[in-house]
Amino acid sequence: MNYNEKIISVAPMMDWTDRHCRVFHRLLAPHALLYTEMVTAPAVIHGDRARLLGFDASEHPVALQLGGSEPAELEQAARIGAELGYDEINLNVGCPSDRVQSGRFGACLMREPALVAECVAAMRAAVSVTVTVKCRLGVDEQDEYADLERFVERVHAAGCTLFVVHARKAWLQGLSPKENREVPPLNYERVYRLKRDFPQLTIVINGGIAGVGEVQEHLRHVDGAMLGRTAYHEPYRLAELEHALFGTPLPDRDAVLQRLRPYVEAHLARGDRLQHISRHILGLYQGLPGARAFRRVLSEEAHRANAGWDVVERALAARRGESNRRAA
Repeated sequence: MNYNEKIISVAPMMDWTDRHCRVFHRLLAPHALLYTEMVTAPAVIHGDRARLLGFDASEHPVALQLGGSEPAELEQAARIGAELGYDEINLNVGCPSDRVQSGRFGACLMREPALVAECVAAMRAAVSVTVTVKCRLGVDEQDEYADLERFVERVHAAGCTLFVVHARKAWLQGLSPKENREVPPLNYERVYRLKRDFPQLTIVINGGIAGVGEVQEHLRHVDGAMLGRTAYHEPYRLAELEHALFGTPLPDRDAVLQRLRPYVEAHLARGDRLQHISRHILGLYQGLPGARAFRRVLSEEAHRANAGWDVVERALAARRGESNRRAA
């Protein structure tokens, strides 16, 4: 990975940023760094690697996000990820779900910087690709900058030089994962301060970031910006960011779908269902006339066992028809 230029990335999101989603996002943003969903280290070691870790060559650069807290397991999982060709291995120290906490990983590890440092050191010893950490500002009673500073200092000493920081703390008791993405207040200034105090580190900010203007403002203070749900629900925002930051021409949305067609048809030929891919493109026309008709056709027809590319064509025709009616 080349971290000498500003980093735009799409957050790892469970049940969303699978291999099909990443291929689609790559068509919109050639320079973006894409992340897998979080995969636990034991699943990497013992699970179906083709299903859990398979990816298309077009996805590069792509990072594998791991969950875990056992250094030996994370070392083995990181090595497997690197051997499969991932460009970065990321450790999840930010997920607040009960399931993750019960496994002693995710955001609860913010309380154990020494253990995170041990995990990072083990992973770095196993691979030559970059090992990074995605974390929160803190958890529960940890609500001081000094807590975050100590965490980053300890983990940096183990060799981590890139931190993705979700600019909220997490409440591990009393809030759902969804509420933890919305209720704790954003504190971007604390992430900016981290960059000022650790100028040698690469700091990427995450949390509540939506448009081009917001990203450009963040990049005045930190090295990168990570988009989450906005990138998923309004994926064309990625193309707008790509255009604003790297000068890449804005693609025609219909043309993007036509470029996706060979990938879709290849996976349908292998027995995959259209709905597993088409669910990721529902928001492509968000904000444009006909977007609702496009979503409706895909939602109603893509789940059928024999659904093929003709369903996408009907969705496009429905969008154009609705758009023309509204313009008349």
